[in-house]
Amino acid sequence: MINEIQGNGGDTRRDRERHGRRAETRAAIALRLKGYRVLDRRVRTSAGEVDLVVRRGGVVAFVEVKARKTRERAAESISPTQRRRIVRAAAHYIAANPRLAVLTQRFDAVLVEPRRWPHHIINAWTESGD
Repeated sequence: MINEIQGNGGDTRRDRERHGRRAETRAAIALRLKGYRVLDRRVRTSAGEVDLVVRRGGVVAFVEVKARKTRERAAESISPTQRRRIVRAAAHYIAANPRLAVLTQRFDAVLVEPRRWPHHIINAWTESGD
């Protein structure tokens, strides 16, 4: 069965999916406590996926959540290709939600590691993917 396919470290796809959802929930809670409102989770577009779409004041942020054993490994796991894909997915999301187009848009990351508070990086990259 597809959910039982073994991946890195012997985890099944289902285990990785569960782990990712828990990390996204932890990230969403941390962002809410910082005053953000979660507009959407796991947004899928033809261009790619955005883990969280959040808003605070005049800013809408497209957030990539990465869970790894260390913050450094989490940060390194967001590749330039992935950043560009998220930028394209965000453009699709804005096109489908034009009321958000007037807000300042940015790309954030939340790095999740075991037994630590999630680390929020504001403006982790720009629209160019850098």
